[in-house]
Parts: sequence; structure tokens; C-alpha cells
Amino acid sequence: MTGLHERHLAVSPEWLALYYRRPLELTHGEGRHVWDADGNRYLDFFGGILTTMTAHALPEVTKAVAEQAGRLIHSSTLYLNRPMVELAERVASLSGIPDARVFFTTSGTEANDTALLLATAHRGSNQILAMRNSYHGRSFSAVSITGNRSWSTTSLSPLQTLYVHGGVRGRGPYAELSDERFIKACVADLEDLLGHTRGAAALIAEPVQGVGGFTAPPDGLYAAFREVLDRHGILWISDEVQTGWGRTGDHFWGWQAHAASGPPDILTFAKGIGNGMSIGGVVARAEVMNCLDANSISTFGGSPVTMAAGLANLSYLLEHDLQGNARRVGGLLIERLRAVGAASAAVREVRGRGLMIGIELVRPGTDEADPDAAAAVLEAAREGGLLIGKGGGHNTSVLRIAPPLSLTVEEAEEGAAILGEALRAAG
Repeated sequence: MTGLHERHLAVSPEWLALYYRRPLELTHGEGRHVWDADGNRYLDFFGGILTTMTAHALPEVTKAVAEQAGRLIHSSTLYLNRPMVELAERVASLSGIPDARVFFTTSGTEANDTALLLATAHRGSNQILAMRNSYHGRSFSAVSITGNRSWSTTSLSPLQTLYVHGGVRGRGPYAELSDERFIKACVADLEDLLGHTRGAAALIAEPVQGVGGFTAPPDGLYAAFREVLDRHGILWISDEVQTGWGRTGDHFWGWQAHAASGPPDILTFAKGIGNGMSIGGVVARAEVMNCLDANSISTFGGSPVTMAAGLANLSYLLEHDLQGNARRVGGLLIERLRAVGAASAAVREVRGRGLMIGIELVRPGTDEADPDAAAAVLEAAREGGLLIGKGGGHNTSVLRIAPPLSLTVEEAEEGAAILGEALRAAG
């Protein structure tokens, strides 16, 4: 155990998880690589939990942060803030939501809290529909709508949460149905659920479930849900904390795979937009955003420094078509990983889109999740020079792969090869 690890244990909560048997201290990064305190170099396929979206130490972002910090670090939302207004204008335009208003927070958890506040205030209801296997943050309200047992730390809640089928395509009672019949069954389940409720405020859903193991429904499910929700006056909140900004390759926002019935009423975002800086936020149409009848501000949301970083990062992403790169290089990486998976009896499924890929592990010859195998592969990948994440539903048995969107073909090939070796070494 290192001295830093001992110090960490002495002052940190027991529930503050660390990866690896020998926890890793990262000291610096560049591009798609990071280095630890011992000088070891790693290819980063997790990006600080999908947060280092463009690249480590991206010059455009570090320059913007340094220049803004040299002028003014903090002011709060009580004062006009040019970088905040400029980033809000760009996010509102990109969101697809008509007459959009933007409120910045410091995290995805806080963004989802704000969305829940808006929805419940607008509808006068504390009833929320959420997806099974979901994750929306670690706050009291966000935990109460999280449909993943591993991350739902209390049953106490300010909200009444009802869970809907559909977030997981490959498991559960509808797994064997065709995509069309799967959607119909999930819609029928939603209709039935609403027949037993009174005036739910909103449905909150991740287009691709992040912590849940990068699972997703067939394209169009949430559009079909939206038709039902609209009849009941229920809002749709799209949690884009992990799927936003082009990570899925095919779309800029995850909701756009379900766009037939229009955009969501509320969209939440965070992680990648700051490229490591603490930015979250909510986009909503004006009628919903302006429904609060009490004062509200944000001390740190919309900080001039984080907004400058977000502007520089978003500009880089758009100017270099990183969404297109996620589609092209991500498609190649998924192909390589499926070939790797086909050679391992422990791999149940390789799924995902763009640079958001999950490898689900099971005990060979069964359909039983194998969290021990996932932990072993995580360790073996690290020994091979690759950092990945893990997640999953009933058990943490999915390897989560989400590199920066500037990943090159050569780095994708290298990472897939290391993962292949890790699967063999752990198996």
C-alpha cells in the first residue's frame, strides 16, 4: 500500500471507491494518454468517466482557462457573465429545443436535481417515471430515481418513483422480441403503469444507460413513449450527461435516435462539455424553465473559468468533427472488440455506438453476470497499459469503454489488442 493510499483511507469515507488492487495516482496526461506517479504510461479508454471528451491537456482549453483565470476567476450568477451567455447561446441553439433556456450547474447530479425541480414544480406532482437499470447521480433526489441497486443507497425519497421497462434491450421479459414488438410491449407497459397513477411529473431517461453498462433500447422507443406522455401532459427529461456532444457518433444528442415525436422538454448535460472542468446544465423550453416562482441563483454554476473552458472545448469538437470521428473510429473499434469477444467464452455481448462501448461478461456456458471476471480484466488491462471502466445492472460485469473523441485508428487498434490479451489473461 502506498503512502498516498494510506493517507486517502485515513481521511476518506469507506464508500469512496477506488479502482484496482493497487490504486493508481495519475499525475499528467496528453492527448489520449495519461501517466502515473511511477512514470507508467497508459492509453486512456475511460476519460475520467467520459469527462475528458476531446483530449488530455488540449492546448485550446488550457489556454482559455489560463487567460480567463488571469482576468477573473469567479463572480456568481448575480452578475452578468459574458462567457456564460456565449456558451448558453451555443448550447441552446444546438439543443433542438424551441425557445430554449439554459441554466448551468457544476455537475450532472446537480443538473438532474434541477430538472426534477422544474418538472415537479411545473406539473405540481412529485411522481417521477424512471427506467429500470438507470443512474442519474448521487444526491438524495437523484439516488431516489436511480434504478440500479448498486448505486441506490437509500429507499427514502422526496419523490414517488415508478420504474418503466425499456432501457435494457438484451435482458428482461421482452429480450426475445423483435425491436418492433419490444417497443410495443414497453409502450403497453407504460400505458398500463399510467393507468394506476395520478399525474406523473416527468419521465427521465438516459438514451444510453451509462453506469448501467452502456445498454440502450431500439431507436424510436422514447419517441413512442413521448406520444403517450404527451397525451397525459407528462414531461420528458433526456439525461444526456454521458451521451451528449456527439459521443454516440450517429447523433449529437442521444435523444436524436428517438426524434420522431420531437425533442425532449428538458435536457440535462455535464461531463464532456468541460473536458474535465466542472460544468453541468439544464436546457428547457421557456415555459418549463421559467415556472419557478421563487428566487434561485448558482454560486459556482456558470463560473467564468469553466465557461471559457466549455466554449473552447465545444469549438474544438465542432471544428474538428469529433462526432464524425467517434462514428468512424468507434465503428472500427466495435468491430475489433466483437472479434475479440467472439474468441472468449466469457463475453456475452459487445454493444454500443460511437465511442461508447460495453463488453458484458458472464460465467462461461451461462447467462450469469460475472463481476469477478470484470474486475480481473480491469486489472489485466491496466497491466497492459490500458485504462477502462466497469458497470452493469444486477452485477458490475460490463467493461465500459469511452475514450476521448479524438481517438485515432492506431490507438483504437492498440486498445483492442490490449483488451484481447486482458480477456485471455483473466480467463
